[in-house]
Amino acid sequence: MSQKNETVVLVLSLVVTLALVAIGAWWFTKARGTNPPHVSGNPSSPSETPPTQSNQVFQERISAGEKLLIPTNPTPEKQAAIKAIASGNYTEAVTQLEASLKSDRNDPEALIYLNNVRIGNQQSYTIAASVPITSDVNAAQEILRGVAQAQNEINQAGGIKGTPLKVLVANDENNPDIAKQVAAALVKNSEVLGVIGHYASDVTLATVETYQSGKLVAISPISTSVKLSGQSHYVFRTVPSDYVAARALAEYMLQKLKKQKVVVFFNSQSGYSQSLKSEFVTAVSLGGGQIFSEVDLSDPNFDAVPSIDQAIQAGAQVLMLAVDTGSLDKAMLVVQVNGKRLRVLAGDDVYTPKTLQLGGLAAENMVLAIPWHIRGNPQAEFPKAATQLWGADVNWRTAMAYDAAKALIAGIRRNPTRTGVQQALLSPNFSATGAGGDIKFLASGDRNQTIQLVTIKPGKGTRFGYEFVPVPK
Repeated sequence: MSQKNETVVLVLSLVVTLALVAIGAWWFTKARGTNPPHVSGNPSSPSETPPTQSNQVFQERISAGEKLLIPTNPTPEKQAAIKAIASGNYTEAVTQLEASLKSDRNDPEALIYLNNVRIGNQQSYTIAASVPITSDVNAAQEILRGVAQAQNEINQAGGIKGTPLKVLVANDENNPDIAKQVAAALVKNSEVLGVIGHYASDVTLATVETYQSGKLVAISPISTSVKLSGQSHYVFRTVPSDYVAARALAEYMLQKLKKQKVVVFFNSQSGYSQSLKSEFVTAVSLGGGQIFSEVDLSDPNFDAVPSIDQAIQAGAQVLMLAVDTGSLDKAMLVVQVNGKRLRVLAGDDVYTPKTLQLGGLAAENMVLAIPWHIRGNPQAEFPKAATQLWGADVNWRTAMAYDAAKALIAGIRRNPTRTGVQQALLSPNFSATGAGGDIKFLASGDRNQTIQLVTIKPGKGTRFGYEFVPVPK
């Protein structure tokens, strides 16, 4: 055989060998059920590619209207609407949701889904609201009312430069691990331009890295821990930090009440409670006051009676409740044991109907620091619009969620991309009009806003005989 023919045979043999190797690799990959990287679209066979965790989270915890996430007493019309949305019958869904809202106008989930189905299949901008439905359905609805009101306003006005706003609702159970899964699923959905969430500071802190790596903005209307400040250029909040609230309470104690000695109750298992307690202790100490003791409500040996009695015997004048919602029952026991002997201060987690119900007469004159109160600025437009929309007063959680949604809407208006929204919020000239005044963010992601002090007074015609009212300035 000539040298030329030998070369040809060698080349052909090499080609055949490489082809066999490639076919074998293809067959091995197919047998393993592995898809090539960066391939979009649905797999040809569900049996070959199982759903990812993000897909499962979307199917179970996130809804644009095809799933009922808030199971509390849904109207028959709302249930019918959910089925209609799931089957793609948007016209029927609109009719049913409009009827449901006539029966229960105070249902934010229904209003969000109604605005979503009115969009149908047309182009829209999408944001998400991650709320603690399973663990605290009332708080979840308070937040969703603010989001729903902002969505309803912008869509009725023609959308964001003509494009309507869609809202996804997510249930993170106020659980750090679940919230991380929800955040990862939202990051993976490229249509989502911003997230409103989460609730507890510990939960928001757990999601910071996910939003940072996914370059997706998250704005918490609730989380106040000072640990969030400067954690990420993608995590913001419309609620003032515990630094602001603690100093307002310390100033009230030292300058208004003219009291110097305080006993502080807190929950060491809560990041929010630890944050508020530490900031308050620092503020009182810097102001010349004295911390008698710090009592941990999560201590297995906790006993309200000796804790209060010993503080009073030692000369304490004020009782500070730096507690979270998880320790609220114990905190109300402390209030009852105190029986108005010590003046009582508290943080924003104590601002709940349960405080009025369980605290009763013993909680009268308690002073709390919250970001906003519906009577704080009677001339503002938001309280009037909220009362007209929902047929009831709204609280600070609704107002701060409304502000978070308004901030995202303003960011999307400037540049409807994830990076564009983030750069807009960080811009020194960024400003949006919210329920609690102008919305502006510091480089740390914090909002520079004042605190509203409120107190508990008897209220005629109120549910529990008491109500929160602004402290006179």
